[in-house]
Amino acid sequence: QVQLVESGGGLVQPGGSLRLACAAYGRIFSINDMGWYRQAPGKERELVAAITSGGSANYADSVKGRFTISRDNAKKMEYLQMNSLKPEDTAVYYCNADISSTGAPWRVTSYWGQGTQVTVSS
Repeated sequence: QVQLVESGGGLVQPGGSLRLACAAYGRIFSINDMGWYRQAPGKERELVAAITSGGSANYADSVKGRFTISRDNAKKMEYLQMNSLKPEDTAVYYCNADISSTGAPWRVTSYWGQGTQVTVSS
């Protein structure tokens, strides 16, 4: 069984910073693309940032220049550094990863974390 566990959410003032982390656990053969999504109340879940296994990243226009996605393949972790936070960044943030397990290395499955709340407010 594979599991993604997020950490690092919380309450921060506008202009502040937070760093989210996501750890992958279980019988993992390989991790392909990883990403962060967010969902605000009453809105659909949206992609914030994604990163390939080789380290190529892309970002939603709304976070470019403020957020940085990274990963540590050896530790099976990904991170989201969020700077210059705005009230409109308030949402539940989810990590996502395309993973193949040791039991079925030919099959790639998309896994989701449980979500972590980020609230930007004064």
